[in-house]
Amino acid sequence: MALRTLKVNFMKHENACNHNTADYDNPHLILRRGQKFTLKASFSRAVTPRDNIVLQFTTSPRPSKANGSLVQVNVTPAALEKDWSATICECNGNEYTITVNSPANAIIGKYQLSVITGRGVVYMAGDCSIYILFNPWCEDDAVYLPDAEERMEYVLNDTGYIYVGSSSNITARPWNFGQHEVDVLDCCMYLLEKSDLKASAKKDPVVLSRKFSALVNSNDDNGVLTGNWSGNYSGGVSPTAWTGSSAILQQYYKTKRPVYFGQCWVFSGVLTTVMRSLGIPARSVTNFNSAHDTEENLKIDYYQNEQGETIDDISSDSVWNFHVWNDVWMKRPDLPNGYDGWQAIDATPQEKSQGVFQCGPCSLKAIKEGVVYLPFDGKFLFAEVNADKIQWLVTWIDDEEEFTKIKEEPRSIGKFISTKAVNKNFKEDITIQYKHREGSEEERAAFGTACSHLKSDICMVFAAPPPPPPAGIKLQITGDKELLPGNTLCLNIVVENESDETKTVTVTAGSQFQTYTGKVIASLATINQTVEVAGKQAGSVPFNVAADLYMKSVILVEDELMMRVNVMVETKDKNEKINECLMIPFTYPPLKVEMPETAKIDEDFTCTFTFKNTLSIPLEKCELNVEGLGIFKLEKFEHGDIRPGGIFRCKIICAPKKAGEKKIVAEFISKQIKGLSAERMITITK
Repeated sequence: MALRTLKVNFMKHENACNHNTADYDNPHLILRRGQKFTLKASFSRAVTPRDNIVLQFTTSPRPSKANGSLVQVNVTPAALEKDWSATICECNGNEYTITVNSPANAIIGKYQLSVITGRGVVYMAGDCSIYILFNPWCEDDAVYLPDAEERMEYVLNDTGYIYVGSSSNITARPWNFGQHEVDVLDCCMYLLEKSDLKASAKKDPVVLSRKFSALVNSNDDNGVLTGNWSGNYSGGVSPTAWTGSSAILQQYYKTKRPVYFGQCWVFSGVLTTVMRSLGIPARSVTNFNSAHDTEENLKIDYYQNEQGETIDDISSDSVWNFHVWNDVWMKRPDLPNGYDGWQAIDATPQEKSQGVFQCGPCSLKAIKEGVVYLPFDGKFLFAEVNADKIQWLVTWIDDEEEFTKIKEEPRSIGKFISTKAVNKNFKEDITIQYKHREGSEEERAAFGTACSHLKSDICMVFAAPPPPPPAGIKLQITGDKELLPGNTLCLNIVVENESDETKTVTVTAGSQFQTYTGKVIASLATINQTVEVAGKQAGSVPFNVAADLYMKSVILVEDELMMRVNVMVETKDKNEKINECLMIPFTYPPLKVEMPETAKIDEDFTCTFTFKNTLSIPLEKCELNVEGLGIFKLEKFEHGDIRPGGIFRCKIICAPKKAGEKKIVAEFISKQIKGLSAERMITITK
C-alpha cells in the first residue's frame, strides 16, 4: 500500500521558542535560517526502510531548483548537515517527528511545504506557510551578532527612541518599532515579493537591505511611505503625529498604497522595524548638523546677508539640524577584508543612487577612513558627517552680489551622532564609529582620502585650525535658550573688550524660523546697532522677538520649527569680526500619563492622559495619538481648542494580551504645538 501523509503538525510553539520568534503576532511558522526545526507528520501506515519521504520547500510562484527557490530534502536516518537536511528522530505509532535543518544562506521569504511519499503521492501543507528569516544567533549567517544583549536590543526590542532637535538641544522621541505586531511581518514579505529581486539575491542582506531602503519610500516603486516637507499635511498624517511604525506598515499592507506622510525620523523608524522583523540587526541613528552635499565636493557653502539672515536659495547644499538614518549589522564579502559590521542605509529620499532613491549599505569603517569609492553611496554618507562648511557674507553693490568669506568651519558638520544605548533607556554617542576625533590628523587624513576619490577639482582639505589668537573682543549671547509659544524671546548680546583701549563695535543680529532641514520659513526681527565699549569693560545690546512676529508662522506651518539667531560683531576698523549662531527650540507644557505599574493579562486597567494649557495663548485643533504595543493599537483623540488654563483629559480602558514589559507612547499636537510626546512603562504578568 502506498504511503500517504495524513497531517503535518508544524509545532509552532516549540519552534518559535527555539528560533526566538515567539513574539510575532502571526499564524504562520516563523523560523530563522541555519537552525534546525521539528515537524510531526502522521502517515497512513508505519514507515519502512523502502519508503522514500521527500520534504519539498518552495518560495516562488515559479520555483526552480536552479536558483534555490525549490528545495527537495530526503528524509534519511543520517545525521543532519549544515545544508538542507532532514531525519526522523522519534516515532509514536504512525506519527513521526522529523528534524529539519536549513542552511545559513537560505533564501529569505515565504515558503510552502509539500510532503512527497511516492510517485504522485503529494501532501500539500496548505493550512500554514513557513516564513524563513535571517538568523543573528547563527555563526554561519552573514548577520550573526555575537553579543546577546545587542541581539536583544537590535533584533528583539520593539520600542526605543529616535533622537531629534539640534546639537545644542537633543531630545528623545519615543518610538514603537512594533516589528512583532499583526500584519507587520506579512507586510515585509509582501514588499519582498514585489521587490523583483532574484531568488539568489534574497539570501544576501547587502542586496536586500539596499532594496528595502528604496521600498520604504514611495518615490520609485509605490513603496510604503510618502515624504512631505511642505509644512502642509492635509490628506494625510503629519509626520510629528506618528508614535511608531506598525500603524504605517499595517495601513500599507491593507491598502497596498503609500501612506501619507513621513520625514526622516519616520522613514528611519519604519526601516528599523522592517529590518528587525526580517532578522537583520538594525538601529536608528541621528546625525546632528547633518550636511546634504548635492555637488559631491565635500564642501557646504552657507550664506547670510548683512542683516544676519540666512540665504538658502544661492546653493542647493544645506545643513540639517538633524538627519536620521539606519545602521544594519552584516558581513560584507563584496568588499575587501575589514569592512564587516555596521553599515549605514537610508530610506529618506534625498538623492538618487543608480537611478533610484536608495542609499547604502555603506561600511562605517569605510566612512571613517574616507574610502568613499566602496559601495554603496560612500561619498554622500561621508559628506553628511564630515563635510567642511564655509560661511559667506553676501552684500549688494550696484545691484551685484559680492561674496566675502566669513570663516571656514572644518569642525561643524556631524555632531553627536546618536542612537539608543543597548539595554538602557538613554542615548549613546557613536560619533567615533563614523569619524576620527574632529580636527585630528587622522580625521584630516580621512578627509584628504575622500577628496582624492572625487571627480571635482575644487575639493579643498582645510588643515585643523590653529588656536585663535587672543581676541580684543569677545561675544556672548545670554537670555532665553528655549521659547514657550506666545512668549517674547529675550536675548542679550554681550560684547567684552579685553583690550585697554575703547572700541567702537557694530552689532548685527537677525532671526529666522527654520525647519529641521535648514529651510527658511520666515524672517523675523533684525537689529544693527553701534556701541562704544571701554577697555576691560563689556557692553550689551538687547535683542527681542515679540510673539506677534513669529506666531503666525507657527500656526501656518505644521512642522516643528526652530528659531535661528545669527549674530555678527565687527570693530569699526574691521580688524576684528566674530560670528555666532544660536538655535532656539520651543518648549511645551508637559503631557502626563497615569496608569498602574503592573497589570495582568486579560484584566482591565485604565490609562489616563492629561494635558493642561499653561501657555498664555489658546491652542487650536488639539489632537492626541496614543499607542501601546501588545495592549491597544494606535488611537486618535480630537479635542478642538484649549483655552489658557484649560485641561484636555482622556482615558483608555486597556485589556493586555501579552506578558512582559510594555510601553505606552502618546503624541500631542495642535496648530501651536508640534512633537510633544510622553511615555510610561508597565509590566504585564500572567
